[in-house]
Amino acid sequence: MYQGIIRLFKLLFLTLVSSAYVHAQSAFVPLNDDYYHLIDRLEIKRGKFSEGFHFNAKPFERKAVVALTDSILKEGTVDLTDRDWETIDYMREDSWEWTKGMISTDSTKYNKLARLGWFKSPPPGQKRKFFNHPADLYSIHNKDFDLHFNFTTTNFIGKDNSYDTTSHQTLWFTGRGVEIRGMINDKLGFYTFVSDNQGRFPRYVNAFAPKYSFPGEGLAKATRNHGNDFLSARGYITFRPLKAINVKFGHDYNTFGSGYRSLILSDNSSPYLFLRLDTQLGRFHYTNLWTSMIDGAEDGFSEFLRKKKFAAIHHLSVNLTDKINFGVFEAEVFNRDSVGGGYDLNYLNPIIFYRYVESYIGSQDNALLGFDFRWLVGKTASIYSQFVLDEFLTKYLFNGSGSWTNKYSFQLGAKYVDAFGIPNLDLQAEYNVVRPYTYSHKDGGRNYMHYGQALAHPLGANFREYLGIIRYKATPRLSIYGTVMSAMQGKDPSNDPSLNYGGDISKSYETRRPGDEGNLNQKIGQGIKATTLFTDLRLSYSLAHNLFLDGRYLMRKVTSQDAKVATNSNIFSIAIRYNMAYRQQTY
Repeated sequence: MYQGIIRLFKLLFLTLVSSAYVHAQSAFVPLNDDYYHLIDRLEIKRGKFSEGFHFNAKPFERKAVVALTDSILKEGTVDLTDRDWETIDYMREDSWEWTKGMISTDSTKYNKLARLGWFKSPPPGQKRKFFNHPADLYSIHNKDFDLHFNFTTTNFIGKDNSYDTTSHQTLWFTGRGVEIRGMINDKLGFYTFVSDNQGRFPRYVNAFAPKYSFPGEGLAKATRNHGNDFLSARGYITFRPLKAINVKFGHDYNTFGSGYRSLILSDNSSPYLFLRLDTQLGRFHYTNLWTSMIDGAEDGFSEFLRKKKFAAIHHLSVNLTDKINFGVFEAEVFNRDSVGGGYDLNYLNPIIFYRYVESYIGSQDNALLGFDFRWLVGKTASIYSQFVLDEFLTKYLFNGSGSWTNKYSFQLGAKYVDAFGIPNLDLQAEYNVVRPYTYSHKDGGRNYMHYGQALAHPLGANFREYLGIIRYKATPRLSIYGTVMSAMQGKDPSNDPSLNYGGDISKSYETRRPGDEGNLNQKIGQGIKATTLFTDLRLSYSLAHNLFLDGRYLMRKVTSQDAKVATNSNIFSIAIRYNMAYRQQTY
């Protein structure tokens, strides 16, 4: 059946490509919290939603981001600070292939303050072979072919005092790679990124991924110096068979939500293979996502290959007004190893209710339902929320029994830009709560994980979390970021891993405590209580376009009655990166 689904994808691809002859196609802006906050800030200050994308369905097309800046410039009613003008210039330069024929900004100030001398325009009549545009090491742009080639790197060195031996306290990382994007005949877009990475990371980071992998990545090998060696790779093709429909096929991340965390689908796990259809008609944005993922359980091997698992997801986002958005989400996670393997064709229907399909075929797949919400308040703030219902029994949901079947998660957050009248100061507050056993299932083929890492929140389940974030762009080059996270989670005892209190979503929920003790009175924080206080301060200095120097101080303290759970870390690091997003690792 798996070969059948591959053949079906090929047929669908060839059919759609053959009809895609009039609609220009764009690559997407890679997921990057710093970058996407700048987009969010501009949309909030505009006071109404963008026409080219819905903020709760990421990533965004580059041409849609440029179109947002173009709308702001055309309207001329948005109160922009000097830093906002520089942001608009930066975004338009970053996707310069879509600015032709559009309104241009007066970028004299940006030219002088945010670019190095080697980015100055060449003499009249001459053209550089490299860095012809500030955003690209090498580029080609004509009516038949668009290509952007860039070298990427991140390098840092630091110290983590949580290690027991002095020799392990030194942290370091080096990643080198290339990034290529472009278009063929303005119809077929493509993107690829590959990076070779080695480093030694804080001890708590390594604890958030199963053996032989790295958080947010796939396979990782342990090195002799107690570090990690792993390869990062993403790539996709994209096209538009119809003006309103975008098709994307490849290996990458997808996220749903407007917050710092996503309880629906985040970029916490490693990239995965997917086919995605986005349909946008007026106020409606409908996303279909079919994925092939990896069962990361210890027994997740078959004939020396990792077992596959699959997900079928759809998300409908509606702009009820130009300030209020409401979204509905549904997902099924499943595998078919016991019946021959492969993708279940019943889940390929793009507009059917998946819960019906699950009942129709008599499966016990993992079904999730949910919604998200976003409201632009004036031109200074946004309020957002998410709710995910993993499982429930009606008779227990509202009777206060605390049944284990009450598996749900909830998020509420807000952003405040130019806070208290201070230009370029942005504040964000967020609350996340996840009930015990949420996102878990009977086995690794049906839990809400990929490659042994959570597809939603990195903490898994059985926790409450409070987040506060400060972002301040002090000068054209200097940005200041501060994050405070406080979380209370119930963990399993380290001396008895067979116990399951609902926080580790890789464990089967059938291993919960037996009898009524495991069925009722399930409370958030049950088990071995661990309280995490996380404080992260970062200074980021822009040396040139997408070239940054970062200084970071991180304090992470976990208090618990279990000595093996309790830790105390103070981490200092300094980094230089080029065309690569900052690794947040805030958990």
